[in-house]
Parts: sequence; structure tokens; C-alpha cells
Amino acid sequence: MPIGRGAAVVGLGLVLAGGIGYQLGQGSEATGEETAIRSEDALLPVASPAGARAPSAADRTAVEQTVIDIARQVSPSVVSVIRGEGSGSGIIVSADGVVLTNAHVVGNAGVVQVGLADGRVLEGRVLGGDPSVDVAVVRVEARGLPAAVLGDGDNLEVGQMAIAIGNPLGLDRTVTSGVVSAVNRNPQGFGLDGLIQTDAAISPGNSGGPLLDSQGRVIGLNTAVLRAPGAEGLGFAIPIGLANDVARQIIETGRVRRAYLGVSFRDVDPLLADQFDLPAREGVLVAAVGRDTPAGRSGIRPGDIITAVNGEPVENGGDLRRLLRAVEPGAEVALTLVREAGERRIRVRLTEAPAM
Repeated sequence: MPIGRGAAVVGLGLVLAGGIGYQLGQGSEATGEETAIRSEDALLPVASPAGARAPSAADRTAVEQTVIDIARQVSPSVVSVIRGEGSGSGIIVSADGVVLTNAHVVGNAGVVQVGLADGRVLEGRVLGGDPSVDVAVVRVEARGLPAAVLGDGDNLEVGQMAIAIGNPLGLDRTVTSGVVSAVNRNPQGFGLDGLIQTDAAISPGNSGGPLLDSQGRVIGLNTAVLRAPGAEGLGFAIPIGLANDVARQIIETGRVRRAYLGVSFRDVDPLLADQFDLPAREGVLVAAVGRDTPAGRSGIRPGDIITAVNGEPVENGGDLRRLLRAVEPGAEVALTLVREAGERRIRVRLTEAPAM
């Protein structure tokens, strides 16, 4: 079964950038004369100015040379991750065989095949993953592998260079470049938040491959692309700090521990605030509170609007999830709530999130 999957989201096509099954070389059943390209037709003469010389490094712009250097530097660290008939990408993050990829690439598999840049295909053991952030960790039995350098995906500037390397449709180590289009994106329908948006081309098969900065450091794991009529360049990546935190927990403990509040919610925006005459114009509106949860025990109730965690503003659900991820289970946090009666602060002791 192909790994790639799609979903309709408010008129947009959402495509996780994981691999899909594909076939090359298919065509119509035409005659040889109709489909063949003759070599004498394909090789058209090209006029060369007198004294012309072959292009050299000196002819390239600084930006071009940067992309070339990064492609040479990082491509050996990019792998293909193969599960059944589908494939995605991954990035080697330690010389002893640790590979980061997307959870949707490995699915429920315990073992995948990992294709290295040197041509070897090794068995990869899936150590674990966190579907809530679409990150998985795979280990291959090898030493001395070319590990990529990890950067900082949490302190990016919109407009800075972004380079993606992956295996779209099985085309190994394809390089595309663009910019960081936005940060802390929470696209509707993804179930993911705090994403890096980029216009570097991301296609099926790129999932799990690296998004890089101008120094060749990994700033994110490519995960998905939005497609809609007339819309292009809407690719998204998971910040590498979050992915690396998942890897650290899985390698050290074999699982991922997350703090748990126990509410379902939706974002507050001006339209919603005006429609229901809400007492706040941003934050998250609590829709339901689970029984015997930290939220329920602390007195949070449906209709409350959470506007801050430990004094940090909460403008949307992505902010709330990000701030809670930074807290260990068992810790106490101060939530700022807005109700019709006004603003109040309550303290909540978080528990460990139940297994997904």
C-alpha cells in the first residue's frame, strides 16, 4: 500500500510528503515511429560565440555556490526509507546509525529498508515515534556514517534561505531551494502545529528529508505540502528541535512522555469572537473538559478561553500545544483564563499524556 495519503481540507488538497507507489516509463501503445525520439533529432546544433569558454565556479553567483556546496555536503546524509511499495526520506543524525524521519513514513512497521547514498540498503529498526508531531526514529547497524549537523529551527527569520533534499517519487537526493516563507504555522487539517513554511519544492517522497539553512544545518524535517488550484510553494517542515527532542526521549527511554491538560478546544479569531460575543479576541476556546483530568480537577470548564501559560501568550492552539510540550509531566503551570466574569489565573498540575 502506498505511504502517501491525501485529504480534502477546506477546498485545499493536503498531501503528506511521504512516498507513494509509482511507475516510470509508461505510455500509450503507439507505434515505434510515433513514440521514439531519434538521436539526430534530439541533438540540435548550438551556436557558440567565438572564443567562448566553459562555465567555471567564478561564473556562479554566491547563492548558486552556496546551494552547490550544501548539496555536496549534506546529500550523503540523506537516505531513502522504504516500507512496502512506498518510500520516503530520512536524515542521518549520528554516525552510529540513528535516522530521523516522519511517523507517517514508517507507519506501524517495526522494520524498514534504509537506502544509503553509497548504494547500500540496510535493515532499519524503528525505535519508536510520536505521531502527534509526525516524527519517528530508525536505527541501522552501521558505524562511521555521515551525520548531518543540526541547526536551530526555532529561531528562524522569514526570508532566509531554505534548501530541501529528499527522494520525491524515488528520485534520490533531489535538491530544491527557496526561502523560509513563515514560521509557527498551524495549517487547518494537518493536526500539526508550529511548522516552518517554505517555498522550496516539496513533493511526495520528500517526507522525513531535511530542510537546511545556508550553512547546511538541518532546521526541519519536511512533512507535508498544501495543494490547491493556483497555489504553489506551500510546503511545511517540523522544527528540528522538536524532532530531536523526540529522538532523545526514544533513545534514552524507549518512549515519548508528554504533559497532558485534558481539554479539547478551538482557536478564537475575530470572526468567532464577534459571532458569539466572546470576551476575548484571541486564545483557545475550551470546547470540552475530560473527566478526571488535570483540567477537570482544577476547575477549567467549557467556554473558558485560555490566553496564556506561565505568562506566555496563547494566541492559538499551536501556541498552547507548543507551551505544554515544553513542560514535563507532573509539573504545575499557571493558566490565564478569560470568562464572562473577567480574567483569572489558575494553577494546574499536569499529568502524563495517555498512549495514543
